[in-house]
Amino acid sequence: MDLSAPLAWLVDEASASPEPDRFLSELGRLLVADDLPLAGGALTLAVPHPIIARRTWLWRAETGVVIESLGFAGAVSDRAGHEWLAGLGPVLEQSTGSGTDRATLGWAGTRAFGPDETARLRRVARFAAAPLAALAERAALAALLEAYLGRRSAARVRAGALTRGTGETIRAALFYADLRNFTVLSEATEPALVIATLDAWFERVAGAIHAFGGEVLKFIGDGVLAIFPVSGSPVDACDAALRAVTAARAGMAHLDQTRQAEGLPPLTFGVALHLGEILWGNIGAADRLDFTAIGPAVNLVSRLEGLCRPLGRSVLISGAVAAATSTPLVPLGEHPLRGIATPCAVFTLPDA
Repeated sequence: MDLSAPLAWLVDEASASPEPDRFLSELGRLLVADDLPLAGGALTLAVPHPIIARRTWLWRAETGVVIESLGFAGAVSDRAGHEWLAGLGPVLEQSTGSGTDRATLGWAGTRAFGPDETARLRRVARFAAAPLAALAERAALAALLEAYLGRRSAARVRAGALTRGTGETIRAALFYADLRNFTVLSEATEPALVIATLDAWFERVAGAIHAFGGEVLKFIGDGVLAIFPVSGSPVDACDAALRAVTAARAGMAHLDQTRQAEGLPPLTFGVALHLGEILWGNIGAADRLDFTAIGPAVNLVSRLEGLCRPLGRSVLISGAVAAATSTPLVPLGEHPLRGIATPCAVFTLPDA
């Protein structure tokens, strides 16, 4: 069968497209080269994610540029692709699959599509169904992994880092935070309210971490362990972690105002920062792995956070971080940490 260049590409190569943006831009380029009057295209995939419901890629024929738009759960409109295409010209759309495999492929014309052009684009959509199903499956898997592992860890797992006991040693600023008196609060509070309280706490802290380029590795009970990997100067990672601390404290202050208005007690917490090397990789049983960080630096930041209560401080910072930042800090002397051979130089923020 003699196929046009776009159809031949869909049959032979499209399923190997690594990302939806590459799929859309290459298909659009081939269709324009096949004399179809396209002004732009849009590809929307449904994704299983706690916040994001849809991911849409928008391609403009004139420039070849692809941008991404996120559709959030509960949004008023879920037709970002259609609305964007309608601003370029007449629109033709087709959907395939259902649920998390649902994909919508649409095109805007530089003019109204004729009957023959419409038939060709509909044929393209039929040939695109199989590669789009593969793209949708990969996008769904990526969304789930990112929701449960974090973006960097998910990327490592997707790349095949699945062998128990393997990983890489990286340098990072470590962030560990923990709620105070949460055991007492949970015993005196109904479970639904306990979950809502934890969600509110994690949202403020994780939101601050992600806003400054960090990644939450895990939630440990009511604690949070996160990293800010050193990709250039350690100063950048430490300063980002300190900014995340400031943002988290501001978010919690706002939350406490809301809780006070509802007659609820404030949520006190401690945060510790440290800079060191960690082993980032797979740990666990043969059939149940955890992609996480271990090493002396992780132990130190956890022990350091445990000093917040005895020292009466909400933020404690190790000497390693203090040496790598220009942020004004208050020295608190050297303190022994349980299980750590050498006493740790401890600092804090002036208002902590």
